[in-house]
Amino acid sequence: METLVIYTDGACSGNPGPGGWAWAVAPIGEPHGAGGEAQTTNQRMEIHAVLDALQTYASVADDHGGPIPIQIVSDSTYVVKCFNDRWWVKWERNGWRNSKKEPVANTDLWKPLIELVQAGDVSFRWVKGHSGDPMNDLVDRLAVALDDGGLAVRCPAAGLAGPVGLDHVRDHDQQRVCVRRLRREQRLGGLAQPGLVGEQEGAVPLGGRGDQLALVGHELR
Repeated sequence: METLVIYTDGACSGNPGPGGWAWAVAPIGEPHGAGGEAQTTNQRMEIHAVLDALQTYASVADDHGGPIPIQIVSDSTYVVKCFNDRWWVKWERNGWRNSKKEPVANTDLWKPLIELVQAGDVSFRWVKGHSGDPMNDLVDRLAVALDDGGLAVRCPAAGLAGPVGLDHVRDHDQQRVCVRRLRREQRLGGLAQPGLVGEQEGAVPLGGRGDQLALVGHELR
């Protein structure tokens, strides 16, 4: 089955300070999601981006009932090496302490993320940041746009009637239906078109290629 490629990124002003996270599905960045926190770190935002992406997609089954193959592409060596070099195995074995015998930071994010990776078919690939990769540049813009904290955003899923995005659907069963319908549209060539979201009330332009998102009316908790 074709692998679902998701780019992720995090940003932080001050580190610690206000930060933003974002993910987007290749090849055109639809669907995508982003959010922010008022006081955080760059590492937390990098992890949060992957966690949110996998919480959205990892439980979606393929046509045979198995997990869909997902590749996470990140410019964070911290995130990629955690899984490709299996840092998390050593952390668990050492009681969640690193090689310096210090407590591992961000375990509240690492632990649920590791569970999702273990339960699914997830791989990780590193990409050099700001190297001209269009998808990496996109998630960077989305994360930076939300690094003042506070709001989460989603674009509507392609193939759904009306302005329905995955973040509007909080029930996990309904969310899986949304993703299945989206992937069916993708197989049929009905990908979401840039600009579609921008016609909706509350959309905000993010610059660059004119990518736009619809604001979701709730704060991140």
